[in-house]
Amino acid sequence: MKKLLGLTIVAILMVGFANAQKFGHINSAELLSIMPEIKSADTKLEAYQKQLEEQNTAMMTEYQNKIQEYQQKEALMADAIKEIRQKEIVDLEKRIQQFQISAQDKLANKKDELYSPTLKKAEDAIKAVAKEKGYAYVFDMSLGAVIYAQPSDDIMSFVKAKLGL
Repeated sequence: MKKLLGLTIVAILMVGFANAQKFGHINSAELLSIMPEIKSADTKLEAYQKQLEEQNTAMMTEYQNKIQEYQQKEALMADAIKEIRQKEIVDLEKRIQQFQISAQDKLANKKDELYSPTLKKAEDAIKAVAKEKGYAYVFDMSLGAVIYAQPSDDIMSFVKAKLGL
């Protein structure tokens, strides 16, 4: 009988603790959009992307010029010269393809380099607010993964205050 009473008390306490947990939510996309660091990172990333595009454009112009020159002078070229010019064009095509693949990797790395500190700062602020305010869980509403949830507190104002926004 004492064991049953003890188990009942433990069960009641566990239900009480589960019901006492606080849940919060935040829209991290909205938070990031108002952080000045993101605007700066956007500007830097756009400038870097523009540099890569300019390099690609220069290579494409060189490629088109080589093809045009080859087509104009092909009839007058000796076979040995034709082979050399064709090889130059093929080599340039390969370099352009390699550059484009490399540029995508460089852009992804630059994006990570520019945005990671700000994403960490936002994440740390959210965690700090959750801890300070006693939230057991904080859900990110910008991800759209939550289909239904019990009412929870929007902690955006607390996180903005923590970040000084």
